[in-house]
Amino acid sequence: MQQPDTTPEPPATIAPAPVAVPVPARAPATLAEVARRAGVSTATASRVLSRSAPVSAAVAARVVDAARELTYVRRRAPRGRGTGVVAVVVFADPLRSHADPFHHRLLAGLRHAAAGLERELAVFTVPERAQRPTLLRHLCGGHVDGVLLVGAWEDAELPRLLRAAGVPVVSVGRPVRAGAAAYVDVANLSGARAAALWLCESGRRSVATIAGPPDTAVGADRLAGYRQAVAEAGPAFRPAVAYGDFSGVSGEHAMLRLLQQRPVLEAVFVASDPMAMGALRVLRRLGRRVPDQVAVIGFDDVPAAARARPRLTTVHQPVEQLGARALEMVLDGPDRTASLVLPTSLVLRDSAG
Repeated sequence: MQQPDTTPEPPATIAPAPVAVPVPARAPATLAEVARRAGVSTATASRVLSRSAPVSAAVAARVVDAARELTYVRRRAPRGRGTGVVAVVVFADPLRSHADPFHHRLLAGLRHAAAGLERELAVFTVPERAQRPTLLRHLCGGHVDGVLLVGAWEDAELPRLLRAAGVPVVSVGRPVRAGAAAYVDVANLSGARAAALWLCESGRRSVATIAGPPDTAVGADRLAGYRQAVAEAGPAFRPAVAYGDFSGVSGEHAMLRLLQQRPVLEAVFVASDPMAMGALRVLRRLGRRVPDQVAVIGFDDVPAAARARPRLTTVHQPVEQLGARALEMVLDGPDRTASLVLPTSLVLRDSAG
């Protein structure tokens, strides 16, 4: 018979009460951490999360997954790491600027991108040739993280003073003076060349242009593109130029001057859509059929171009993307020097069929 086990059990021990050890709260995930997790740049991650520019589906999926894994929440920039404000200085007549579709689209793109990059915009609209000491003191006084220059600014001293104060500065549009500032622009010259060459190769022989102000970079580039196309088309083509200021009224006046120079004018490349629509109004009043007698191509692809009578063939420029990329560039810091040129494309509609 088996004897019961009489080995005494070890005395019971009382486990000490667990001690609560405080776990430090993890700092909220940043946009840079999301970008690293997804294996992309911060700018690309921002474009995905703010939907400010097209990105491939595979890249977008990686960014979205990374943001979900890190529980990333968009928020405003901390005050301890900058002001969170970028200044946009628009050099233009304030009344004309408010009616300019280019400025509306540019600011829309900037505001959309600023929301994605967790920044605020401070927009200043000043006359082109006004004295600006008060504005300069504000921009250099630690109130903004960067400055975007928009419009026909000519003072090379302005970006130099901003850089000396440690303020990054980027021009939206190529400056007239080479090297005055890093810039983001669209391919004005090649876009104008493609439009004018299309007219020359369509069987029309008398191809003129309504150019923008020649003392601006955009006006000079689009005129140079037209001249290149006419030269490439051969000796049978002779250039004819009238100038406007990008407004619809100036397009009307320029169209009348061209018709006085060349009564048998067959086509015109116009350096902006508002001027092109002014040209269309003149041709309609004079009974010139478009495009049968005179073909017209504009530049911009403003929303009204698709509603013009007839619908306006034009060169599309990615204005909203222009603003987004300029903002990304200025936030890269004061050492950013490389400029960027975005492509354009010809949009064929009824006015140059």
